Amino acid sequence: MTRGHSFITATVVVLVLFAGCTGVVENNAAPLTTDNPETIASDSPATEGTPPSSPLPSPDETTTAETTTASADGAVEVHFINVGQSVSTLVVSPTNETMLIDSGDYQDDGEYVLQYLKWHNITRIDHFVVTHADADHIGGNAAIIDYYETEANGIGAIYDPGIAASTQTYEEYLDAVEAHNVTLYETREGDPLPFDGADVDVLGPPEPYLENRDRNENSIVLQLSYGNTSFLFTGDAEDDQEAYLVDTYGRALKSTVLKAGHHGSQSSTSGDLLDAVSPKAVVISSAYDSQYGHPHEEVLQRLANRSIPAYWTATHGNTVLVSNGTHITIETQQGAPTDPTKLRTGTAIQPGSTDPVETRTTIAGSEGGSTETPVATDGGTETAVDEGSLVVDEIHADAQGNEQENLNDEYVVFRNTGTEPLDLSGWTVADAADHTYTFPDGFTLAPDATVTLHTGSGSDSDTDLYWGSGSPIWNNGGDTVIVTNPAGDEVIREEYS
Repeated sequence: MTRGHSFITATVVVLVLFAGCTGVVENNAAPLTTDNPETIASDSPATEGTPPSSPLPSPDETTTAETTTASADGAVEVHFINVGQSVSTLVVSPTNETMLIDSGDYQDDGEYVLQYLKWHNITRIDHFVVTHADADHIGGNAAIIDYYETEANGIGAIYDPGIAASTQTYEEYLDAVEAHNVTLYETREGDPLPFDGADVDVLGPPEPYLENRDRNENSIVLQLSYGNTSFLFTGDAEDDQEAYLVDTYGRALKSTVLKAGHHGSQSSTSGDLLDAVSPKAVVISSAYDSQYGHPHEEVLQRLANRSIPAYWTATHGNTVLVSNGTHITIETQQGAPTDPTKLRTGTAIQPGSTDPVETRTTIAGSEGGSTETPVATDGGTETAVDEGSLVVDEIHADAQGNEQENLNDEYVVFRNTGTEPLDLSGWTVADAADHTYTFPDGFTLAPDATVTLHTGSGSDSDTDLYWGSGSPIWNNGGDTVIVTNPAGDEVIREEYS
């Protein structure tokens, strides 16, 4: 059931918790919620514990100032900003409404994020999402609030999961909210977040909170959908919240792009979550020389086992994904390996670099998957067979010995990661030079089954197909595997090097 936000106007005086005698918030302090009168005093006429009947201001009330942003031109833009061992994500809707998710680390006080926002002429933040109160996610909150409320066109609303932190960084954030009278919502699963031009669903944190109010495990989790493309933002959710998401939403989590949880920590981005989300790309935000070893090898291996390309802000730099509703173009500042097992061989790029981004590849959205509204599996609806469940499991371009004489040792392995059989009749596989193979009529790939497409000749079976080419197809030095369905829609575009 969808519920309203707990509503906190910026006339809130957070004296007891945040500006009182000690100036320190205990880790077990009560959350920012109107049903706890001991921690929040308010001029709001709302009845104690009852949100106002219209908790969210209307778009006219929250976006009256003209917004000048990077033009989305009928597309959704998702900017993963390179902020080192931290995270900050800017989203621009097709109507140029803006959403900022987190603000970087406390050690640079939002410097890299503010620089990026100014560089892209973002003059207003319509929605500021604070996934959780750790200092590496709210480090720039105070500076960003101060700047947008005094030198730009303001902040429409802030969304916070409502679990306090005992840090000066958190205190400064709340002080800035109060000083500038910014609307603040405690945000939980099912709450509205109206983002003009695209759909945003709040999938976490649940009520009651998980794991004794652990901040990571109660991150705000968002799924943004635009046409047949979608993005899943999981904050620092770890194993318990990920398990909750999988158990509650199942296949409705399916998204084209996943932001790796907790900077690529082994405690996040589990195999179960990856199987439910079935992303075509994963973005990891952490430092090149992370003191925590992020991204952890266990996570990279999980991605490699599923042939999911990874983009790491430490080596790719600022990573911009532009969706037109059917495809997502991936742009990065720097070319770098996307094979998870080779991610660390890329060259580091420093946060704050102003090098422009360049287009690297395009991935297709998923018919029938990403446009679903997330519904708990215990009351959900059946879904159509998802073409996006087909993935490239392995590319073996360099045949042993003389390639011309060993064409069947050059092959591509495809896997159906879905739970339903996938009819591949009439689908095509092509390389960058437009050599094309067509799957035979009646060929169906069972759930979790693989099929190997060999370059040479042989007798087709359920597990092996043969291109029938008299010469090699796949370049040893790098090529692109392109899969298209009978309607001409690109389902897979996977580059290798």
